[in-house]
Amino acid sequence: MRTRAALVCAAAEVFDQVGYHGAGINRILATAGLTSGAMYFHFKSKEDLARAVMLEQASDLRLPAEPQGLQQLVDVTLTLAVELQSNTLLRAGVRLAVDQGGPALNDDSAYDWWAQRFRGELDVARERGELREDVDGSEFAEVLVAAFTGTQLKSQISAGWSDLPERIVSLWRYLLPGVASAEALPRIRVAPERGRQWV
Repeated sequence: MRTRAALVCAAAEVFDQVGYHGAGINRILATAGLTSGAMYFHFKSKEDLARAVMLEQASDLRLPAEPQGLQQLVDVTLTLAVELQSNTLLRAGVRLAVDQGGPALNDDSAYDWWAQRFRGELDVARERGELREDVDGSEFAEVLVAAFTGTQLKSQISAGWSDLPERIVSLWRYLLPGVASAEALPRIRVAPERGRQWV
């Protein structure tokens, strides 16, 4: 398991630096300090290794285990914004997920995982009366994943993610009035520093 983890970590580092097409197996193995035999014991190909990075992008994040509702959903997205600035595994997984020339071409499982995670928070928010009656939790979870993905991509291109927490705050300023109940809306706090509580 340590060998597999070392391969995923090294692959994340290389994919983060040069993308899927720029990453060669030899460079990944050199970064990991391992042989090709070690790699092929765990992964059939570079694509297989990239898919593991994509699917395990959140494995080293310290996010809360239990859904708590709308405030926690906001806080999770702000935490992701902060983590993308320095977390290589998350950044590489996100980069691979948006690279339509790589293994993500016909694989939306990383997006589905985040949508399910967000949906859990929205289900709790619904139970607590924090959502407007006309909000479909599944639909909004998909919208939020897409909006976050586009926002982080724009931030990456424009500022190397340095302004991503502020961009996510702006995103929520426009999204929250459309989903939060009138009672819950004044209670939801949206600020960049809320993204540092689990980092």
